[in-house]
Amino acid sequence: MPEYEKALRPEDLTRLFVERSNAGDAAGVAALYEEGAVMAYPPGDRTVGREAIRALWEKVLASGPRFEQEQPLPTLISGDIALTSTPPKDGAGARAQVVRRQPDGSWLRLLDQPEFVPPTR
Repeated sequence: MPEYEKALRPEDLTRLFVERSNAGDAAGVAALYEEGAVMAYPPGDRTVGREAIRALWEKVLASGPRFEQEQPLPTLISGDIALTSTPPKDGAGARAQVVRRQPDGSWLRLLDQPEFVPPTR
């Protein structure tokens, strides 16, 4: 696995996600997640574990989507856990991630809700 830039602040994860996604680097995107991370994607489903997240992003990035940086909302930090969020430019409602500080001081995503979909009745 290549040596990737680490997120030194929780907010760095969003920037690194956009950079790696736009480079078509699914392994680099997956490296932003803990081994047992859970991602609420595709909508209405869950993708569990770094390897499954990598496989998902390989499929998504194969079509060459372009992502834009989104201005993060203020991060909430409590010890080694933080909540990051952004109001998406694509109108998906909100994006939120629970991230955890790693033993080396960097941050990785633990839970990722990339878009909130209103419940259907």
